[in-house]
This record gives sequence, C-alpha cells and structure tokens, in this order.
Amino acid sequence: MIKYLFVFILISVTTQAQKLQVIDSEDGKPIANARIVLSEQLVYTNEDGFAPVNENSKDFEISATGFKKEKFKNFSSVIKLQPIFKDIEEVKIINVDIKKIIEDLSKNYHKRYFSKPSLYNITYKTKSFNNERLYFLAIAEAKLWTKSNTYNFRDGYKKNYDEILQMQLNNIKYKKNNSKGIFSISTNEFQHASIGDYFFSFELYRLVNNMSVKNAKVLGRLLSEDDESQLISLRVRSDSGIDISGEITYHKIDKVITQYDLSYQQENFPVEKRTNLKGEEFDYQHGNAKVFYDFYKKEGSYVLSSKKISGAKFFISYGDKKDERSFSTEIIYNTFTKSEKKGLESKVDFSKSIWDNTPVKDDKEATILLSKEEQEFVNGI
Repeated sequence: MIKYLFVFILISVTTQAQKLQVIDSEDGKPIANARIVLSEQLVYTNEDGFAPVNENSKDFEISATGFKKEKFKNFSSVIKLQPIFKDIEEVKIINVDIKKIIEDLSKNYHKRYFSKPSLYNITYKTKSFNNERLYFLAIAEAKLWTKSNTYNFRDGYKKNYDEILQMQLNNIKYKKNNSKGIFSISTNEFQHASIGDYFFSFELYRLVNNMSVKNAKVLGRLLSEDDESQLISLRVRSDSGIDISGEITYHKIDKVITQYDLSYQQENFPVEKRTNLKGEEFDYQHGNAKVFYDFYKKEGSYVLSSKKISGAKFFISYGDKKDERSFSTEIIYNTFTKSEKKGLESKVDFSKSIWDNTPVKDDKEATILLSKEEQEFVNGI
C-alpha cells in the first residue's frame, strides 16, 4: 500500500492596523476562517473572527462556510453574515457519482485551475500541541513561487523540488518553543509527498488512489445546491485502514471544486518504528488529519486562497511514556500574480526545517491577527 505523509504548516500575524470582526447574524458568535477579498489582497479571520482590514477599504467580499456570501461597499468594525438554513424535512437523499467527479477533475486539472508560473505573497503559520497543550508557535511572511501550481511527479521522484516550488522566507514574526521535556520526533526523512502536500492536484491524486483501492466503498450525496454550486458529502472506506469523510463545494458550470474539507481517519494504521535525529527509537501511531483547500476566481481563473492541514491523536511512545501530539498548519495566499520568472533569488532549503533557514527581511504589511490563545502563549500567560 502506498503511504502518503502530510506536511503541516500554518500562519498568523499580529498587527496594530485597523481590524474588523465577522460574526453570525443569528447568535452573534465570531466566525473563524471567513475569507475577505479586498482589491489588492485577501485575508482570513482568526479563531476569534477578527481580520486586519484598513478602515478605508471599499467594495470587498466576505464568505464563510455555512453562510451567505456578501459584498460590502464600505468598512464596518463589525460585519454580520447570515447563515444558510436547510429545511431537514425537505431534504431528499440524492446520490452523486463523486468518484467520477474527482477523477474527471484530476484528469483535467490544468484546464480548470490556473496552471502557469505564479508568485504569491503568503502568510505561514504552524502550531504544535503536546497532550492538548500548545508548545510551539511560528508565524512568518514569505514569497512562494510555483512553476505550474501543480505537483510534477517526475521532478518529485528525482528530488528536483526547485523545479516545482520555491519559497523565500521574508520575516519571522513569531517563533516560540516551550518544548522542555518533550521527546523530539524529528527525523532525517524527507519524501516527495512533503512537497506534494502544497498542491491540490496532489491531494486529488491521493484521493483517487484511496477510491481505487480494492473493495473501497465510495459514497457521495447531494446536500444542497443553487444555480451554480453543489454542496456534496463524501465518504471513502477501504480495507487499507483509512476512512475519509467530509464535504466539497462543486461549481457545476466550471466543473471545479471551490472548497474542499475532508478528514482522514488513520487510527487503524499499524504502529511504526521510527528513529529521531539523536538515534532514539520510538513508536509512532497515526492519528486523524483534516485537509482544507479554498479557491476563488480571479481574472477568469481559479486560484488557491488558503490551504490548511491539522491533525490530532497522533501518539508517540518512548520508554514508559506516551504523548498525544496534535498540530495545525496553514498557508494564506494573500496576493497572486502571474510570473515570468523562473524562481526566486533567495529560497528555502526544504531538506531542513523551514525555521533553520535565514529570512531575507523583506517585510510586508501584516495580513493576519493572533487569536486570544496564541497571544496568551506569546505573552507567556
């Protein structure tokens, strides 16, 4: 069985700039991960519903899962979104050939998503937890260059990673590690999937492979739809020990997935023996991972706006001790431009930790706010 590993990367930044909060119009609760598309860039709300938006901003669009997309003419410190209600009694069970949709999209990926050289300004954040306690937080601004916005397997297997993707680490906003006494699981392993996880095309390839496993059970059901889009639930179960479930938003006219939110239940994978950089052996038990991709249409093409992967219930056993690890990683693609260049002058060495690379100090305006939990961690509360 082919094993696919996830690389987990995440992002956030504090700023003194003007901010707005997005809340639910029904109960007043903050809406996390709401996308705000401005004239020059896009940002997302943090876990408390806040996002850095200049008070002079005009004609911007806000959308969030489960809420109606709305356009706003002028800035307001509080934005209310209306939830999309479903009448459960009227819901009919409508099966969808989800495997056909995914295979078709994977086959025609280059035709439906922007697949030429691109340059992004990104915000990059990663968080790690040990036994449910936050112990590592890193936040950075960076540039990201990609040759085709897709994963090239030929270059990947040959380890020609610079031909696929390059990153320039501009500025580390925050980096705090309270890992005293925590067993390190860092290894020298670096596989092509570590780069593949940056690309939605690679995720579709992974999903198609899991759907094609012998005796795999694949189920898709239509949850709701409007004139353009369908909300479809997806479930894949197989004898390989993996259980995949979640929802996708599918644009019927353009035949693209605009939002992808799936969970990989991997608790039934066998325990692996691994060795860290110090030569210490430990047992590694796979847990559950959530994969999220969000796209928007810009100048007639679909472009990635955010990617998030999180994981929980990954167990590490060493000696007589057992730790539960969880993590969250995110990339926000704040700006997008077509690129005629063949890469970046300063680039990250992906064969080592991103945080061991040297920033080039190319500061940009902060595009994300720390959540209350993150701020308290940084302040040592």
